Amino acid sequence: MAVTIKSPREIELMREAGRILSITLKDLEKAIKPGMSTFEVDRIGEEIIRSYGCIPSFLNYNGFPASICVSLNDEVVHGIPRKDRIIQEGDLVSLDAGVIYKGYHSDAARTYGVGEITKEAEKLIEVTKQSFFEGIKFAKEGNHLFDISAAIGEYAESFGYGVVRDLVGHGIGSDLHESPQIPNFKQKRRGLKLQAGMTLAIEPMINAGCYDVEWLDDDWTVVTGDGSLSAHYENTVLITTGEPEILTL
Repeated sequence: MAVTIKSPREIELMREAGRILSITLKDLEKAIKPGMSTFEVDRIGEEIIRSYGCIPSFLNYNGFPASICVSLNDEVVHGIPRKDRIIQEGDLVSLDAGVIYKGYHSDAARTYGVGEITKEAEKLIEVTKQSFFEGIKFAKEGNHLFDISAAIGEYAESFGYGVVRDLVGHGIGSDLHESPQIPNFKQKRRGLKLQAGMTLAIEPMINAGCYDVEWLDDDWTVVTGDGSLSAHYENTVLITTGEPEILTL
C-alpha cells in the first residue's frame, strides 16, 4: 500500500484528533494512583475521549476489548484493562491510546511512574522518550524513513537497553495503521524518502534488558522475554517542509 500524503483539510482533522488525545493522556496521568484498577483507567480514558465527541480508535480494533491499552512494568504494549489488575506504588504504567475525530486517527503512548519509582525505572522512561526526539531530528522532507529508525535505536542501545524488534511504528490517517512500517532500530537500507504531508506514528518500545518479547495467552499482551521493565513513548508526527509537527503534544 502506498504512503498517503494528507491534504490541508485532512491535516486539520488529524491536528484536532491529536490535540484531544494529548489532553486525554494528560488527564489520565493526573488520575492514575495506587490502588486503582487498570479497568478504571480505561473507563476514565474512554469517557474523556467521548466527551469531545470522538471515538476511541482501539475499542474493538481487531477485537481489542478496550479503549486504552494499559501495560504495567514488564508489559511492553497492548495490556488489556482488568478489574483485578491493581496499580501499585512504584509501578510503571504505559498508556497507549488513539482518537478518531471526523474519520481521522491520532495515536500516542506515554509511560508514567506511579509515586516513588526506582532510579533505573526513571532513567528507562527518560531514555525512551528522548529516543523518540533523537529520531524525529531526521523527520524532515528529503530525509529517509530509516534515518529515524537508526537514530532511535542507536540512542537507546547506547544505554545498554533492548530495542523491541517484533513491533514497529506505522503510518496513520483515515486508518489507524497505514504504510509505512517504522522500525525503531537500524535497517540495512535507508527506506523511502520523506515528503511533506506524510503522517507517521513513531513509537519507541524500549526494554531495560534484552529486546526479546513474548505474547501472553490473551493473544494481546506483549511482555519482555526476560521479565525486565519496558517503556513506550509515541506521538503522531506530521512531516513538513521544515521541522516536523508533533500532533499529539
